[in-house]
Amino acid sequence: MLTSERITLRAMTRDDLPRLCAFNNDIAVELAGGGDPPIPQSLARLEAEFDQEASKGGRNGMAFAIEVDGQCIGQCALFNVNATAHTCELGITIGDKACWGQGYGREAIRLLLRYAFRYHNFHKVWLSVNGANVRAQRAYRACGFVEEGRQRAQVWSDGGYDDLVLMGILREEWRNAGQE
Repeated sequence: MLTSERITLRAMTRDDLPRLCAFNNDIAVELAGGGDPPIPQSLARLEAEFDQEASKGGRNGMAFAIEVDGQCIGQCALFNVNATAHTCELGITIGDKACWGQGYGREAIRLLLRYAFRYHNFHKVWLSVNGANVRAQRAYRACGFVEEGRQRAQVWSDGGYDDLVLMGILREEWRNAGQE
């Protein structure tokens, strides 16, 4: 649905679920994403959730599989929409560790920002990231996000407390950066 030079953001399919399940059960991937402690997930549960959502019909919302060379390497989404303030939260996971550090996350973020600002008229896109996840923060900054706040020792991750960094980008900042 959304494409750049190397990636496509498209609706998730049932065929993506085994890979997504493997990503969800990879401790390194889960810790990189931060937040809650890693919790196992069975493929059967993931399929049941997928089937339940699909049975409702309609559209898939603003969640996408990230595809590179015909292979799902992760997922991303816009969620926590505030219709009054025209804001939403961005989340992304590159689950295929062989794809880490190759710029796919930045490409996906840029596509999501274009989608948010051009097609959905959002005023601001925000996110939260663990303080120790310097690689993700670097990618977000490269896409125009700025740090807006920090909750000290907010997240329990990998045996210790970590800061939760809040970042955001306004539509005019995105536009002024020439990403339109």
